[in-house]
Amino acid sequence: MSQTQTVALARQLGILLVDRGWMLACAESCTGGMLSAAITDVAGSSQWFDRGFVTYSNAAKSEQLRVGIDTLERFGAVSEETAMEMAAGALDASHAQVAVSTTGIAGPGGAVPGKPVGMVCFGFAQRSGQGITTRAVTKVFEGDRAQVRTQAVAFALHGVLDLVQP
Repeated sequence: MSQTQTVALARQLGILLVDRGWMLACAESCTGGMLSAAITDVAGSSQWFDRGFVTYSNAAKSEQLRVGIDTLERFGAVSEETAMEMAAGALDASHAQVAVSTTGIAGPGGAVPGKPVGMVCFGFAQRSGQGITTRAVTKVFEGDRAQVRTQAVAFALHGVLDLVQP
């Protein structure tokens, strides 16, 4: 997916969020700020983008997003459990109604048994009357580091679009 297509996705998401009066927050690890950059490439995104966190280290995930040390030790930084806690932490630390997180192995190294290069876990969190609800999705993308990260940004935007569409 090209940068133009990614920005078009972000623009579409922004229209839906503005229509709902909602704000978005994001927490990124493997995408390293690319998701926030795609969002802020859209003129006027300050109307619907509250903030983004780039938490590459486990310490940053724990300190800024309140990801549990036990979660990181038990499941690892690249896990659906961590992704959900990252998204919930971003939501809790913001004024947003919805949040997305990315954590994965972009490569070329870093693979471990059960966690191949290209594996990215996404967390989605939404504020509701009952508190914060979360869900996670794991995808394995093909390609080099740049391709994995670009695909992860597009998937994250699609995921939030699915979450906020009426």
